[in-house]
This record gives sequence, C-alpha cells and structure tokens, in this order.
Amino acid sequence: MFYALNMFDVVDLEKYLAYFRRLPEVAPRYGGRMAAFGRFRDNVAGDLAPRQVLFLVEWDSEEAFNRFRDDPELADLHPLRESGTASYVWQTFDGSDMSDPTDVSLEDVLAVLKP
Repeated sequence: MFYALNMFDVVDLEKYLAYFRRLPEVAPRYGGRMAAFGRFRDNVAGDLAPRQVLFLVEWDSEEAFNRFRDDPELADLHPLRESGTASYVWQTFDGSDMSDPTDVSLEDVLAVLKP
C-alpha cells in the first residue's frame, strides 16, 4: 500500500469543491481510494502548524499515485486544488494493509520504524 496524506486550509470553497466533485470518478481510475478524512480539532503535540482539513488517500502503488499526479489529461484538475487551498501539506508514505488491525505484529511495526 501507498498513502498520500493531504492537510490544508480551504481558501476558496467553490474552487476546492470543483476539484473534489471530480475525485470520486477520477481517483479510482488511477488506483486511489479515500481512506479517511476529517476536520482539525486540537493541536496535541508537534511542530507543524495546524491545518483545517485532513484527507488520507490510499493508492495501489507509488506508480499509481504518480500517474494521477502527472497525467496531462488532469492538467485542469490540480490547479483547482492548488487555488482552492493554502498551507498545503502533501506527503506520501509506504504502508501495510490494515484490513485486520488485530493481525499487526511487532515485526510489522519494527519494519516501519527501521530506516
């Protein structure tokens, strides 16, 4: 699994909604699925300034994510996201399938913690 963490502030709701309205049809064609989303609640710890919104998107692979990000056919889509948001954080992570969270072993966690 491959994950893209998106955290941002909305500055133009109409532009962001124009972007988001297309995602349910577009992202799955590239192997992307919304895994979680939420609105900021509290800054418990950390050095990163809070953002209003969080989306976590699961991708089939890094290549699938890159196809979505770089496809020239979507050249009109990404500017809607960019102009509708500010303070955008877009980070990617390698991950494991958590379909059964009770099946996570110490070895699984150590594999993530090792450089």
